[in-house]
Amino acid sequence: MRKAALALVATLAIGATALSLRPTGAADAPHPSGPPVPVTPGTVAVADVPILLNGIGTVQAYNMVTIKSRVDGQIMSVDFAEGQEVKAGASLFQLDPRPYQATLDQALANQEKDQVNLANAQRNFARDSQIIKSNLAVSQQQFDNDKATVAADTAMVDSDKAQAEAARLNLAYSRITAPISGRLGARLVDAGNIVHASDPGGLVTIAQMKPIYLSFTLPQEVAHKLREKQALAPLEVRAYGTDNTTLLSTGKLSLIDNAIDQATGTIHLKATFTNADERLWPGEFVNAQVVLSVRKGVATVPAQTVQEGPEGRYAYVIKQDDTVERRPVEIAAVQNGIAVISKGLSPGEKVVVDGQFRLTNGARVRLLPAAPAAAG
Repeated sequence: MRKAALALVATLAIGATALSLRPTGAADAPHPSGPPVPVTPGTVAVADVPILLNGIGTVQAYNMVTIKSRVDGQIMSVDFAEGQEVKAGASLFQLDPRPYQATLDQALANQEKDQVNLANAQRNFARDSQIIKSNLAVSQQQFDNDKATVAADTAMVDSDKAQAEAARLNLAYSRITAPISGRLGARLVDAGNIVHASDPGGLVTIAQMKPIYLSFTLPQEVAHKLREKQALAPLEVRAYGTDNTTLLSTGKLSLIDNAIDQATGTIHLKATFTNADERLWPGEFVNAQVVLSVRKGVATVPAQTVQEGPEGRYAYVIKQDDTVERRPVEIAAVQNGIAVISKGLSPGEKVVVDGQFRLTNGARVRLLPAAPAAAG
């Protein structure tokens, strides 16, 4: 009995020693001869991937005008619908034109009267000049008086013309027109109200939306890169919705401000969009992406393909025999869910996109439906 007990103790000791020598985690790792691990495969693709700079911006009208009256008067009619798109010169409001028509008529009458007086003064002066040439007697005082009368009447006629032009201008101002093409806002004053040129408020606003601006900022660290690339050709700017997925429009960088904002450490930028479909609206918040340059023909994989480990980044490459090789990789950038591989993977290789958490080097895998190919 004693010998049997000693033999059992020796057997347990040998087993414990064997367990202590097994590598950590080996009990949990799938063995190549064990059941295969289901994984989602993908293929290393070749793509042209843009280098993007991301910011948040606000859409601004290319021109924004508050329509005001330039003369006093009662609004007789409103000639537009709120929110309507109008062309430059389109009628918006009609003020009562009668006071300005009367002023113009009076100015024209005064001009006609003074022109008659001028014509008479010119005849008298011409007569005096003829008498002098004929060596007949004309007093110097009469000659000087007739000459002065001609000059005074000429000045009076010129003044009448200016007054008539001012009256004609005020009459034209009684019809308020659109100074630019654009989209109207809400009507701020209704027909029947009396407005004045000195009123602080406006009658309606008009926004020019084709083209349109996007105003945004980027960190000051990229300012020199922007200037270098912009000097070669206007940089492309993409405007995305708040989901940062929906592409609203594509435009060109048109302004790099002349100073860094010291309070925020950012540079102010503007991009111009044709906005023919009006997908950008003044006041809208959007995500801006500046395409700084494009990496040509680089290897790409879905971002989740690359894992982080104690020794750095790695990916699992699927071999011909459906086993995996854990391979160190280096990435140049990760953007829009795509990792740009600078070292470690070659185009066309199969990689594990999902399911890596149960894998070790050499593990056998079972391929699930493939993931979509990576794109820039």
